[in-house]
Amino acid sequence: MSRPDEHELEHQVEHRVVHTLRTPAPARRLYELVARAEHWPAVFEPSVHVRILERDRGTERFRIWASVAGQVKTWTSRRTLDPDALRVTFRQERTQPPIASMGGSWEFRADGDGTEIVLTHDFAAVDEDALPGLRAALDTNSGKELAALARLAERPHPVEELLFTFEDTLQVPSGDDAYAFIERSDLWPDRLPHVGKVTLTEEAADGRSPVVQDMTMETVTTDGSAHTTRSIRLCFPGEAIVYKQLVPPALLTGHSGAWLFDKDTVTARHTVAIDPTRIEEVLGEGTTVADARAYLRDALGANSRATLSHAAAAAADAGPTS
Repeated sequence: MSRPDEHELEHQVEHRVVHTLRTPAPARRLYELVARAEHWPAVFEPSVHVRILERDRGTERFRIWASVAGQVKTWTSRRTLDPDALRVTFRQERTQPPIASMGGSWEFRADGDGTEIVLTHDFAAVDEDALPGLRAALDTNSGKELAALARLAERPHPVEELLFTFEDTLQVPSGDDAYAFIERSDLWPDRLPHVGKVTLTEEAADGRSPVVQDMTMETVTTDGSAHTTRSIRLCFPGEAIVYKQLVPPALLTGHSGAWLFDKDTVTARHTVAIDPTRIEEVLGEGTTVADARAYLRDALGANSRATLSHAAAAAADAGPTS
């Protein structure tokens, strides 16, 4: 990813687009959801993964991978967070074509009836011919993000009850062998009893980015129910495999996760956003958010623990390497 020099930027026209949405949700709740970027993959449909690079009082830098016009793009942004003004400003430090520069802000303007969310983008394109496509992508993604943000913040439940993270860690003989097992998900139907079918496509890394995998998987949970999910996975060799479910289970509006590898341990992490309107439909009449949290912790955790156990067994079978 090259950055345009100052001479190039002088000849590029900056454009501005503003997207707004009114919602009865409290402004503070909306601001806090935007401020916690590491949860975006479970909240915003386009977001695949966020990696925090630096964080200090009021400022942070992160690298984000997101789906833009059907492709996974990545960029690095610096943000300034102002919890008093309920405002977040951002500026991309490293961009990808067709974007030459990109910045903007989130503002949450409270009134007696709720909040007006104002999402602004100031940007320039590397080529003006790319401008219609860039505007269309901004319109599509911004609309999805505003709708998802309002939907979660409007729920009559505390956000922390609906959006939460849990993890399991297992000792393994070799983190590298376990990584190889998790990466080759196309072999899981023969290796994992809870997996029925996997369809996997892969985009090779370019030397700077992780390998991008598109995975569709049929699984069976501990209660015998079956479902099909589709995920985008980013493979960082020997370090982590992170994923975003594009088709989450019926109980969820969002699900992201990670497999984190160390020398002799693997951690399976899940971040989920519960859809409270589907709880009784999925779990039965009279069930609650607490029941949904317990069910998800058990069902998703059990599948991850089963995968980790088989990964550990496969690593043990591989034996020591020289």
